[in-house]
Amino acid sequence: QVQLVESGGGLVQAGGSLRLSCAAAGSIFSIHAMAWYRQAPGKQRELVASMPSGGSTKYADSVKGRFTISRDNARNTVYLQMNSLKPEDTAVYYCNADCQYWRAGSLRRGDYWGQGTQVTVSS
Repeated sequence: QVQLVESGGGLVQAGGSLRLSCAAAGSIFSIHAMAWYRQAPGKQRELVASMPSGGSTKYADSVKGRFTISRDNARNTVYLQMNSLKPEDTAVYYCNADCQYWRAGSLRRGDYWGQGTQVTVSS
């Protein structure tokens, strides 16, 4: 099937930057959309940014102007560049991908999640 492997989280001071990466691996035929979500303690998971294949990007209002999502389609990888980080950005960040993949000779479609990477912003 499909596996998503994230990297790049960590601890940073307010005002700093981090870059998250998420690589998709497996019997992938195509990836329709990739996105980043986050979940802070005691809160619901929320969409941070999304990038459909060939479409326009979408950002949560809270990160507009500070975060940038990008994709390397040749490497099936999505990135999230996070600048001017704030303590309220502290959360576990999850990568999501809507993929078509091969299984037993058939083309299938599924929605996949990474394992999550912790981002902590200190004040």
